[in-house]
Amino acid sequence: MRKIVLPIPGVLLAVVVAIAAVYLGSLVPLIGAPIFGIVIGVLLRNIVGWPEGAAPGVAFTSKRVLQWAVILLGSDLSLSQVVRTGSQSLAIMAATLTTSFLAAIVAGRLLKVPRRMTALIGIGTAICGGSAIAAVSPIIEAEEIEIAYSMSTIFMFNIVAVILFPLLGRLFGFSDRAFGMWAGTAINDTSSVVAAGYAYGTAAGNFATIVKLTRTTMIIPTALALVVIMVLRKRAARSAGDGKAFPLRRIFPWFILGFLLMSLLNTVGAFPKGVSGLLVDAGRFMIVLALAGVGMSADLRRIAKAGARPLLVGLIVWATVAVVGLFVQRLVGFS
Repeated sequence: MRKIVLPIPGVLLAVVVAIAAVYLGSLVPLIGAPIFGIVIGVLLRNIVGWPEGAAPGVAFTSKRVLQWAVILLGSDLSLSQVVRTGSQSLAIMAATLTTSFLAAIVAGRLLKVPRRMTALIGIGTAICGGSAIAAVSPIIEAEEIEIAYSMSTIFMFNIVAVILFPLLGRLFGFSDRAFGMWAGTAINDTSSVVAAGYAYGTAAGNFATIVKLTRTTMIIPTALALVVIMVLRKRAARSAGDGKAFPLRRIFPWFILGFLLMSLLNTVGAFPKGVSGLLVDAGRFMIVLALAGVGMSADLRRIAKAGARPLLVGLIVWATVAVVGLFVQRLVGFS
């Protein structure tokens, strides 16, 4: 008889880590709970070690909970608002997204960074940081070490952006709307966009948040495009005799449909007053919970073996996106 292994011990351990991360994130919001979740998880794994029986729960938390979190985060998105803002930011957003993908591919190849890690860094920078990485990692079959390194890279540049962008915005003489557009299209994580936007001004923060939520919808076409790419590769490998049957349903991101459904329900006002906010808060906590699991799955020896090259890829992509976004924004007269 096959032994059934319950994930409860590992999940409970991740919950404890996530609660600690949320507390520390409230004390140091510039760093935030997600990065604390990864750091505590990594330290726990590599210094203290796992309690016996924790491995199944840690794996469950780092994979499944991430997907559920993405679904809940959709309840904060208004599709009608996305349409209005998208018409204003389409050219800038298209430029930054394209730039991010191309810069990641070129930098990754030049620096010989593994393809999956390059993809995660590029997509995380292009769309919405940790949420985008969470959405696409199961599609490209990324390992926990790749997820942890990519998210750590993304969050590090988020911190730099929160400090640097308001200073540059004032130097360039941006209006509140112009700065909100730049922050919303060039800073990758929503919390960092909000922090940088409101540091510049209330109007800037409001507009930056709307632009960023609009940009978040790019998770959907990106995830679907990756599904197509993965299926084609798997089928090509199978035709060459190097792979097994690989049905589409195995990697199709069903949780993206959940994200879209939650967004649609929020758009039509299906959620009672206050419920949407509770769902988003739950989604954000689940992101921290999942990242705690990711951190506890990461082996520092393997991270050290990866070296500084993935970090350099992140720097190149982030800087390129910021500069191109600024250039295109000036080009279209949004200043």
